[in-house]
Amino acid sequence: MKNYDVIVLGAGPGGYVAAIRAAQLGAKVAVIDKEVIGGVCLNWGCIPTKTLLKSAKVYKNILNGEFYGVDGIDTDKVKPNWQSMMQRKNDVVNKLVSGIKRLLEKNNIDIYMEFGEFVDKNRIKVGEETLYGEKMIIATGTSPKAPNIEGIQESIDAGYMITAKGLLSMEELPESMIILGGGVIAVEFATLMSSLDVNVTLIQRSPRILSGMDAELADNLTRQLKKSKVKVVTNTSLKSIDGNKVTVEVKGKKGKESKEKVYEAKKILLSLGIKPNVAGLENLDLQIDRGGIETNEKMETNIDGVYAIGDINGKYSLAHVASAEGIVAAENAMGEDSVMSYKAIPSCVYTFPELASVGLTEEEAEAKDFEIVVSKFPVSANGKAMAEGEKAGFVKIIAEKESGKVLGVHIMTTTATDMISEAIMVMELDGTAKDIAKAVHPHPTLSEMVMETAHDIVGHPIHFLGKGK
Repeated sequence: MKNYDVIVLGAGPGGYVAAIRAAQLGAKVAVIDKEVIGGVCLNWGCIPTKTLLKSAKVYKNILNGEFYGVDGIDTDKVKPNWQSMMQRKNDVVNKLVSGIKRLLEKNNIDIYMEFGEFVDKNRIKVGEETLYGEKMIIATGTSPKAPNIEGIQESIDAGYMITAKGLLSMEELPESMIILGGGVIAVEFATLMSSLDVNVTLIQRSPRILSGMDAELADNLTRQLKKSKVKVVTNTSLKSIDGNKVTVEVKGKKGKESKEKVYEAKKILLSLGIKPNVAGLENLDLQIDRGGIETNEKMETNIDGVYAIGDINGKYSLAHVASAEGIVAAENAMGEDSVMSYKAIPSCVYTFPELASVGLTEEEAEAKDFEIVVSKFPVSANGKAMAEGEKAGFVKIIAEKESGKVLGVHIMTTTATDMISEAIMVMELDGTAKDIAKAVHPHPTLSEMVMETAHDIVGHPIHFLGKGK
């Protein structure tokens, strides 16, 4: 039996980061994964989708070449080459996977590419071998969840219904696609497919898409999706699936009766939530709720010496959170006193334009009885955005009225996911709108909008009239 100081089950963005950090602290480490290094995020999620979205963005820009003063583009001959896009995606993924593998090897971490099953809290069976670990870190992630709806399994078996993993393995673009769900994954794929000329129908159960984000962001994105010819159907109840047909009940508005409607497409993307991957954990008496394994701020489970990080603990289904939790778990496993902070966790949506949020929404701040001041700066008033031909979106800051402390920042623009980091740092340091306003921002940049919004919070807007004017 091989002995290790730390064994990590799962090699996704939480697991491999935890393994590397533990090794840096002097541990003898093993990492186990039944599929691939990098997990869902690197192989079938974050990286491949962003690679394809970039290709789609380039395609859209070429079609709009005349707007930017470029003549000679025959738009009738410009077409997306899905096979070439997929090859570029695969090249990017393979390069990153090999890079992470080298990092693990350079840190003298043993890699086991097999299914791992706990024997007890210190032993894991891997194939025909049993490994001993003084400390264990569980990073097994989640899988797509299918509701108990008539016809779903038959549609999957027939090849009509696919998950995100299946979409990222398609050999060709379908003429049409139904997307079941209105969360981050759903709207990103709606953006990708519609940008590549696929007829997309997005069907969402709740009254709006992105129900966990700022309502104004979600409503503005809905308008952008519709401009891209995505049919957005909200406030529905999924009734049944018949091959490539989806039957839903669309709830009536303002006293009107609900109507049953049938939608048909070449492919159906299932994006209706996730479930924790608990296979192999049965021999541990872990406290598990609907979201996953319960953990404290040190990532400790109810079992001494066993930690759980990433999607499996049900806190946030975000790669950057998994990585941060992995560092905390590894440091605690090696005797340090490390605590995970969830004070300023960003959420990013890679649509056209991008969305990014951190902190409280207006509704959440009011529900917590904060007396707030809110300012919003439009993208259409920013010089860099105008130069780039972008006009959709805004920057919104929510601050405590008396102190000016920043409670939330919500951004919709082409580089929102990069711009949100400034807000994260300010909130981590308990900063104020005045702190942002006083910081000199480079011109011309989109990031100036954050400063301009902060100027309005403190009462002296410069490049727009400001609140109520």
